[in-house]
Amino acid sequence: MPRLFTGLEIPEDIATELALMRGGLFGARWIDVENYHLTLRFIGDIDDSTARDIHATLEQIKRPRFTVTLEGLGSFGGAKPRAIVARAKPGEALVELQAQHERLLRRLGIAPEPRKFTPHITLARLRAASNAAVADYLSARGFLSRRFEAERFVLFSSRASTGGGPYVVEAAYPLG
Repeated sequence: MPRLFTGLEIPEDIATELALMRGGLFGARWIDVENYHLTLRFIGDIDDSTARDIHATLEQIKRPRFTVTLEGLGSFGGAKPRAIVARAKPGEALVELQAQHERLLRRLGIAPEPRKFTPHITLARLRAASNAAVADYLSARGFLSRRFEAERFVLFSSRASTGGGPYVVEAAYPLG
């Protein structure tokens, strides 16, 4: 039974630059560079028949290429930080693509995504990192805005474990 999600791949040059942000934060488990991605829609553990239906549905999506803008580093989790992320601007084309994934997957009977879409790339998962340590880490890192062209979205699979990686591209769907 595969665990699936859709997302955008991160170009190698940007992934390499993001990898330079690693280190210097106690309690951080840094994500392997080859597993950087921007999740569009988590699907979860599904059977092979549903996976085939998902693939057939995603193949029908026809959208133009668009630019993704990374706006800086941040954290998720509020009072109890749980992740360091590179935030992506929720541009119109990105938000519309994600919303289309949500609509189509619901039609297939996939449960709605309970969280609001907040585009980002997870760089580290945190355990026992204090707010102060996270704030210090973020203030010491200078990551300027970066852009890349989304030329396709992909259907990823992952193993059922903490952090999920390694991620495997099961299918790719061109944009443009």
